[in-house]
Amino acid sequence: MVLEGNPEVGCPRTSDLQHPGNSGSCVLSSGEDVQPGEEPIKYGELIVLGYNGCLASGDKGRRRSRLALSRRPHANGVKPDVMHHISTPLVSKALSNRGQHSISYTLSRSHSVIVEYTHDSDTDMFQIGRSTENMIDFVVTDTSPGGGTTEGPSTQSTISRYACRILCDRRPPYTARLYAAGFDASSNIFLGERAAKWRTPDGLMDGLTTNGVLVMHPAGGFSEDSAPGVWREISVCGNVYTLRDSRSAQQRGKLVENESNVLQDGSLIDLCGATLLWRTPAGLLRAPTLKQLEAQRQEANAARPQCPVGLSTLAFPSPARGRTAPDKQQPWVYVRCGHVHGYHGWGCRRERGPQERECPLCRLVGPYVPLWLGQEAGLCLDPGPPSHAFAPCGHVCSEKTARYWAQTPLPHGTHAFHAACPFCGAWLTGEHGCVRLIFQGPLD
Repeated sequence: MVLEGNPEVGCPRTSDLQHPGNSGSCVLSSGEDVQPGEEPIKYGELIVLGYNGCLASGDKGRRRSRLALSRRPHANGVKPDVMHHISTPLVSKALSNRGQHSISYTLSRSHSVIVEYTHDSDTDMFQIGRSTENMIDFVVTDTSPGGGTTEGPSTQSTISRYACRILCDRRPPYTARLYAAGFDASSNIFLGERAAKWRTPDGLMDGLTTNGVLVMHPAGGFSEDSAPGVWREISVCGNVYTLRDSRSAQQRGKLVENESNVLQDGSLIDLCGATLLWRTPAGLLRAPTLKQLEAQRQEANAARPQCPVGLSTLAFPSPARGRTAPDKQQPWVYVRCGHVHGYHGWGCRRERGPQERECPLCRLVGPYVPLWLGQEAGLCLDPGPPSHAFAPCGHVCSEKTARYWAQTPLPHGTHAFHAACPFCGAWLTGEHGCVRLIFQGPLD
């Protein structure tokens, strides 16, 4: 059955490939380095865009809006060992050993290539996907605009059950690398006959998943001076390619040799249905804390902003109250001009649309929506005051955070890109995608 075996052959960068751990949680301490009472070594955190700090149904176990990846008690890594050329009908027999991790490339009905892996003690792996099986560390479902999930038996997800894996070095500087596809319950990755796959110039194998795993590294890091980078596709072996013509096209893009799959603070990972933000421990130290966000809310309310027409005092509701119906003191904004009011029923322009209102101060006509403070601190570039709101959803954050996300195109569908609110996933509208808020102070 085995026509060729070469212990020197494997995938590029495969020293970082891992097999999934047995634990469902990624927040694990190290039995080697962490003393009692000490925090485990954290590699970084993943934040799903569109949920503003918590899933609509609540964060539970491995299905949540934010997950920290920390060093495991024992390394669970694997690395390439031998590559076999075999007859395709014999693949299932060759992969029957669940203790043997492997990647199978089906080249034709009669020819397949299997790359076997052996244990690697230098790295940890964390798998991400739609499957709720134990080998998936972070269960991710499709995100719909408005912060909801598209769940249910009638919903067809575009996220792979075993979408991708992140490999983290167990030693400083704890580099994290992204790879497409993850090992299934049988410890295998299958790339079928229709999947995009190819031989590399040095005789190795590589390939892409059906809907692809895209990554975007921000220019200048994730800070006040950040700018969006260029979206790329990551292969099964961690190589970087330009985007395909459409998400599931069989023809791969061009190899980008001067870029890597190493995750940076602020890197975005798109799984064709959900987008994740990677934050490093150092980057999170620069982000505002929940206590700072709460202090900003109280400071804004202490200024006693007023509705310029009704003269009522406005106040942002406590996050503990949750986002249900707007509070009677809730600030509302005309998203075209930024004038903040209390709720009222005047100025409807139904001939322009059901949500169109005319601002009584400047007469501009546009959506009139309640303001909600952004509560996912990891999405913020800086701890600046809540001065801007996204249009048309009304989520409030600092100016630099608003402007960054308003100019960041996020993948949508097979080949479209749209800027979206990071707190709820709503597509942004208007010339700038956000607006500066204009509050009126108390008359006394």
